[in-house]
Amino acid sequence: MRYATIKYYLCGLAAALGLAVATAASPAAAQGAPPTAGASSAPAATVAVPGFWDPKRRPEKPDVTRVPVQIRFVTTEDYPPFSFRGEDGRPAGFNVDMARAICAELAVTCSLEVVPFEGLTEALAGGKADAAIAGLAITPASRQQVDFSDRYFRSPARFVARKADIMPAITPDLVAAKTVGVVAGTAHEAYLRDFFAEVAIRSFPTAEAARTALQKGEVDLVFGDGVQLAFWLNGSSSGNCCGFAGGPFTESLYFGEGMGIAVRRGDDALRQSLNYALAQIWETGAYVDLYLRWFPIGVY
Repeated sequence: MRYATIKYYLCGLAAALGLAVATAASPAAAQGAPPTAGASSAPAATVAVPGFWDPKRRPEKPDVTRVPVQIRFVTTEDYPPFSFRGEDGRPAGFNVDMARAICAELAVTCSLEVVPFEGLTEALAGGKADAAIAGLAITPASRQQVDFSDRYFRSPARFVARKADIMPAITPDLVAAKTVGVVAGTAHEAYLRDFFAEVAIRSFPTAEAARTALQKGEVDLVFGDGVQLAFWLNGSSSGNCCGFAGGPFTESLYFGEGMGIAVRRGDDALRQSLNYALAQIWETGAYVDLYLRWFPIGVY
């Protein structure tokens, strides 16, 4: 299963959620197109960068002699901004840059091959690849097939409202009289029905239909995947109509544990090496740089 695809916070709230606060320019990326770093002269905005690593837990430096001489990564080409084909036809995206950063941190050579999403676990099981960095969701079902590194990304659920109606906080009481649009049959709809029972829920067949209803004023809010909503807000099709309202929702039961790098079951040497590299990438600030490059509007 693939992971379900500005100044939001005060610094105190960001710290409480384990977020780093950084500054970046927010480019005007086209809807659905990967953002390009430094593509805008817009004023700098404060972006909350999520941190998934416990500062009190410092993985020991691995023995790289136990790691393959060359780590063979596999990824996909249809999941922007995580992995896609760049204008030059080469793999690009957040996942691709993360793989490069990991290899630099471990001082090992790496290769990266693009395969269909359905072939990722098969490539690992068949020995054709050592690690898959492709938006694989960490779930009980996927853990039966592969082992995972520590989480390196999680897309929260977010509310979006028209700019004139943006609220600094979202609680069931505050939005009890509102109409909320959501995609039918999703975890986001289930979450609303379980925790926001007082709101009027309007289910739509697609995320685009829900967003269009928000633009037309047919609903007061839309609830959905933070990454998808961030790209829409930062793209031309939103018409600069709307913005995030309130903070992120990250309940694992509904929205998953996040993304991890998949390795073959039992390959603890590589998994522990990846965990060390990921922790170092966070410690050195390289993770923040990558996050700001690919998520300039932020999703938290």
